[in-house]
Parts: sequence; structure tokens; C-alpha cells
Amino acid sequence: MELQRRPDHHNLPEKKGQKRKLEQEEEEFQQQISLPPTGETRDALLSDINQHVSILLSTFSSKESDRASAKRATHALADLAKNEEIVNLIVEGGAIPALIKHLQSPPLPQNDSVPKSLPFEHEVEKGSAFALGLLAVKPEHQQLIVDSGAVKHLVDLLKRHKNGLTSRAINSLIRRAADAITNLAHENSSIKTRVRTEGGIPPLVHLLEFADTKVQRAAAGALRTLAFKNDENKNQIVECNALPTLILMLRSEDAAIHYEAVGVIGNLVHSSPNIKKEVILAGALQP
Repeated sequence: MELQRRPDHHNLPEKKGQKRKLEQEEEEFQQQISLPPTGETRDALLSDINQHVSILLSTFSSKESDRASAKRATHALADLAKNEEIVNLIVEGGAIPALIKHLQSPPLPQNDSVPKSLPFEHEVEKGSAFALGLLAVKPEHQQLIVDSGAVKHLVDLLKRHKNGLTSRAINSLIRRAADAITNLAHENSSIKTRVRTEGGIPPLVHLLEFADTKVQRAAAGALRTLAFKNDENKNQIVECNALPTLILMLRSEDAAIHYEAVGVIGNLVHSSPNIKKEVILAGALQP
């Protein structure tokens, strides 16, 4: 009876060995698919990237065909940039200056008979901002993007709603611009300061009151990054009267908005006794 109750230890090492082998094979497979492309694959990708960059460099105009081509090229580069192992190739292919060029709207023709609006308005700029935000995930590319003049154009995009118009396209564009600023400034003190000196903080604070909640979250996410370990940025955020809006956001039923507001306030008060007092006086503790 005693022998029957004992578990079959004889098979246990084999099962553990099989499991370990499967885990090892899975790990090796994951390493293989995440390795940077080499050989013919690399050459084909670089050729594809060069083609998209060439299109962007040659289509900075208000012609509908050029705008359509530029939109496709920015979206294609953004899709490629979602794979971090291809990001270096995209930068090597000269994508950064080409994408930054299309953060701006091309000049409209002077002919009065032509409608004063761009084909695919906001779409090309959105694709460019999205792609640059993905490229900025790698720290070594952050400075390249900033040195090429991206911050000024991204800050301008944050103000696209100022003409009183809002649409899904404008909202999505503003959100991508705020996300790009977040990624550029991530753990980079000099770029955080650059965003402030380029005028990025006031429009971000203004967007905390935006009607679209996704835009609110993106703006708060950017402010949270900019406030982290940067006293001058913290002071300007408070001076722009962000606290009342952030405290309203703390009361939001939207968990994501609440989370972002907590993040901004947390970074504002960190190692800042004066801002702690202002936050308490503004009534942040109750919510």
C-alpha cells in the first residue's frame, strides 16, 4: 500500500527537463525575431525606407497628389518604426529631417480661385508626429530629432485648435504631437528645458481643459514628463494655473485621467516644498 501511495518520481526530472527545453527554445525564438535585420533583409528594408524618405522630400506642396503621397509615406514609416529593431535603419535612411519638414503645412497657392484649405489637412502632420514619437523612444535619437528643429513645430501643432475648429483629425494630431514631446523629453533634462524655452508648457496646460479626453490625457502625460526633476518647468506649470484643472481631473470618473493628474501633481510636489504648499492650498488632498 505504501508503494502505491508514493508519486512516480521517476518521470519528474524528464518533465522538468522538457519544460526547461521548451522555455529555452521559446527564448531563442524570441531573440531571433527581435534581432536587428541583416543581409538581404536589411538591404530591402533600407531601400523601402529610402523610397518613403525620397517621397517626403519631393512632396512638400499643397497639391492633392503630393499630400496623398506624403500621408502614405509618413504612415508607412510610422508602421516600420513600431518595430524597435528597425528604428536605427529608419534614422540611417534620413527619415528624421524628412518627417520634421512635414510637421509644417506647405504653403497654399496664391491663386484666389483655389480653396484655402489643404487636402488631407492635419493627416500628414499627424503621421509625421507619430513616426517621430516612435523614433524618439531610443535615447540616442532624441537629440537628433530636437537638433533638427522638431520642438518648435510640435509646439505649433499643439495650437492647431486655436482657430476655433475642432475635429477628429485635429484632436488626433494634437494628441500625437503631445505624445512625441513626451517621448522626446523622457529622462532627458536638456530637452525638457528646451520644450519650455520653445514655449511648450502654456499650450499643454491649456489642453488640460480640452473637450477630448484623449487629448487631456496626452497633455497631462507630457506635463508629467516635463515636471520630473526640472524645477523651472514645475514653476512654469504652476504659474500657468494648471493646479485647479489638475484637481478637477483628480475627481474624474475616467481612471486614466485621474491617473495622469496624480502623476503630474506627484512630480510637481517632489522635492518642492513651496509647490507642496500651493497644491494643499488649492485643495488637492480631498480628492
